[in-house]
Amino acid sequence: MIRKYKIAKIAVLALVGLAVVPWVVMSLWNWLMPALFTGVHTIDYLRALGLLALCRILFGGFRGHGGGWRRHRHMQQRWEQMSNEEREKFQQGMMGFRGRGRDQS
Repeated sequence: MIRKYKIAKIAVLALVGLAVVPWVVMSLWNWLMPALFTGVHTIDYLRALGLLALCRILFGGFRGHGGGWRRHRHMQQRWEQMSNEEREKFQQGMMGFRGRGRDQS
């Protein structure tokens, strides 16, 4: 019973998000773009939805980090297969990559 409730709740939230997010994009576009750039027209709801779909295709979504749990699991498996020396070398390399291990002078 609880699982069905969670699935229904997620479905309702997804539908609300699908309705609200394009409206927000449309409102922001119509408020900002014509005022900032000459010759830019306002858009309607369906064009805002299309703009969101285009952004998802071009930029890979709105979640920030792609890959999710699959990438995490893959990296965890690689970490577990490393020897202690390999782990130390990897950590030193990451510290240098992040700028921590470098001489700042």
